Amino acid sequence: MSLTPEHLQTAAHTYGTPLYVYDAAELDAALARVRAAFGDARVYYAMKANPNLTLLRRLHAQGVGFECVSAGELARAARVGAAGDRILVNGPAKTPGEYATGAELGATFILDREEEVALLPPASRALVRVNPALNVSTHDHLATGAAGSKFGVTLDQAPRVLDALRAAGHTALGLHVHIGSAIRDAHDFTAAFHRLGDLRAHTGPLDVLDAGGGWGLGADLHGIAREARAAAATFGAQLWVEPGRYLVAQAGTLLTRVVGTKRTGRNFVLVDAGMTELLRPMLYGAQHPVIPLWDRGGTDTWDLAGPACESGDLLARDLTLPDPHPGDLLAIHEAGAYGAAMSSNYLTRARPAEVLRDGDTWTVIRQRETPQDIWRAEENV
Repeated sequence: MSLTPEHLQTAAHTYGTPLYVYDAAELDAALARVRAAFGDARVYYAMKANPNLTLLRRLHAQGVGFECVSAGELARAARVGAAGDRILVNGPAKTPGEYATGAELGATFILDREEEVALLPPASRALVRVNPALNVSTHDHLATGAAGSKFGVTLDQAPRVLDALRAAGHTALGLHVHIGSAIRDAHDFTAAFHRLGDLRAHTGPLDVLDAGGGWGLGADLHGIAREARAAAATFGAQLWVEPGRYLVAQAGTLLTRVVGTKRTGRNFVLVDAGMTELLRPMLYGAQHPVIPLWDRGGTDTWDLAGPACESGDLLARDLTLPDPHPGDLLAIHEAGAYGAAMSSNYLTRARPAEVLRDGDTWTVIRQRETPQDIWRAEENV
């Protein structure tokens, strides 16, 4: 990240806290890393990681497509000008409205179950999502390719679904696999791609192999890309990929100020951000780098506690920090993915502002909410 502590202090002073800060240079760099590794593979951004319209427009301008899993995400893709083969419609429980909107936009559908063949709009383009039945190195809530997860069809079902698509007059482009998010062991991808490769004898050649995303932030992208290209070559297919968190996580930082401290059974630093601004630690046990933006003596070990009346509202545990004072600023890194995207109005907390630094320019890309914004839809109903 090219943002310095001075940049972050300036942003907090100017726009208040809690605050999501994004670094345009890091967003561009992450996309460049993906393209350097995967070459001419088609890139679709998994929008659920961060759907901010300014970030979507930046990615769209660089030729990135979008993987959408809701009516709202489809509307965002259309809003930034995406259409046709730049949009994928995914998800295990698509609604009639999502099928209709996808058809209007000319999108490609990712089938998650055999019954979807009969639900597709006429003459659709489709991929079949395959569940490779693997246990992978991530939190259970992030594993989507395990045998017990709700996603995809089985390896045995996949050839039959491809045939059913063709028989129904659709274009069966190929196969899709996504085994989870924040995968720590690159061998998990190797295993998944090999299991798909075993289907070649039953499917024949295919136009597309969509290898999904889910790469950990420190993943060996070039190694994963070699395996993905080899799997695509098995089918004579074009390779597609769907990075989400990888593209935006390191571009984003959540800034929060110290409200106070307390010492009970543990030492707590109380801050003005919590589970409503960053749910991942509570939901997945995720660990984010936390950097204190002050320098003084007297270090101790602290838990970082948010303001919610919830025992699980902890952003980090066992941090070694210099002596914290009210007003001190903390930077929680790798918050560009599933920070703002999962933020909520629980406790009628207003969602923070989001700001982007591009070169020397700061831009507000989402206004800070007010209580009136939150309850506006409840008035005069």
